[in-house]
Amino acid sequence: QVQLVESGGGLVQPGGSLRLSCAASRSISTNAMGWYRQAPGKEREWVASISGDFTSYTGSVKGRFTISTDVDKNILYLQMNSLKPDDTAVYYCNFITNQISWGRGTQVIVSS
Repeated sequence: QVQLVESGGGLVQPGGSLRLSCAASRSISTNAMGWYRQAPGKEREWVASISGDFTSYTGSVKGRFTISTDVDKNILYLQMNSLKPDDTAVYYCNFITNQISWGRGTQVIVSS
């Protein structure tokens, strides 16, 4: 079964940037992929997705986050700029359809 491993999280001040990575154990070039997040005490929510050249974002991150893939390296990225405290969450990657079991995610904390 394909494995997805998230990395790149950390502690950052408001207004800062982070780039998250999701390494896949096989090619993801033909899959629609997404980033999701779960804040403390809240349900997991969809953040962004990519399918070929088409990307989409939840309203709260539009204009600040950019999802992309490196198909040669089988990596999904999420560039996060102008981070806000409300972006604090554990971030996960997964397929948009036929999702696999959720990984451990990567923790993002936005705080001064």
